[in-house]
Amino acid sequence: MAALIDENTRIIVQGFTGKIGTFHAQDMINYGSKVVGGVTPGKGGQQHLGLPVFNTVKEAVQQAGAEASIIFVPPAFAADSIMEAADAGIKYCVAITDGIPTQDMMTVKSFLRRFPIEQRMMLTGPNCSGTISPGRAMLGIMPGHIYVRGNVGVVGRSGTLGYEAADQMRMLGIGISTSIGIGGDPIIGSSHRDILEKLEQDPETKLAVMIGEIGGPQEVEAGKFAKENMTKPLVAYIAGLTAPEGRRMGHAGAIISSAGESAAEKVAILKDLGVTICPTPSLMGETVAKVLAKM
Repeated sequence: MAALIDENTRIIVQGFTGKIGTFHAQDMINYGSKVVGGVTPGKGGQQHLGLPVFNTVKEAVQQAGAEASIIFVPPAFAADSIMEAADAGIKYCVAITDGIPTQDMMTVKSFLRRFPIEQRMMLTGPNCSGTISPGRAMLGIMPGHIYVRGNVGVVGRSGTLGYEAADQMRMLGIGISTSIGIGGDPIIGSSHRDILEKLEQDPETKLAVMIGEIGGPQEVEAGKFAKENMTKPLVAYIAGLTAPEGRRMGHAGAIISSAGESAAEKVAILKDLGVTICPTPSLMGETVAKVLAKM
């Protein structure tokens, strides 16, 4: 089984009948994902895209066997939707929504910690591209056609850099086991380290690629985890080498607030930890190919 999702994962869409939810739900269905319905409060009992609409996530879990959820809910209500999914027993949730207030995400993180670890829902996002196991299932908004199935796991804060890495590898004949976008906000559900742990456990993944950026300690923490716990090689690209200090670069989380958070500092630390560094985004595919050739 690929990390996190596969062709048997039963998926629901929260915000199912909205314009954005409808568009991406249809895209996931066309890709072959096992979408079993969706949730829009007040529209339960209806059919949409030929699938049942439920009033609550709990109904979707009980009646359709939902295991995973994707959030296309407006920012003001998205945190409640995430917590509803966790409370209903969803195992994995992807929050696509951008602009969820930071205070709301602090509430979500606190809520999730109430559950025992073995029962705690895994969350990626918000403000992410989602997760894809090529040829099996897509739980996100990425262009599925650029991903081919293989043995490289990818985790990144930037959706577009994840697409670039996938396309470069595809052109070199390298496939992906699972690609996971964790989101670019300051407070997100899962860190690089959390995902690397999943990729280490996945028998189909032989090499991991981490796409990071300036701001926060995540990438360094992931590098330390890799050195101490991973048997698989780790390749990293850190965006923002030319970013001026103190300037926010795109993502809300991409701002240097303390020592060790600039791209140059992260690259230096990761090199010391034995991580293979990709120097520019245009060389992500080539760097992965060189590491794979040595294995």
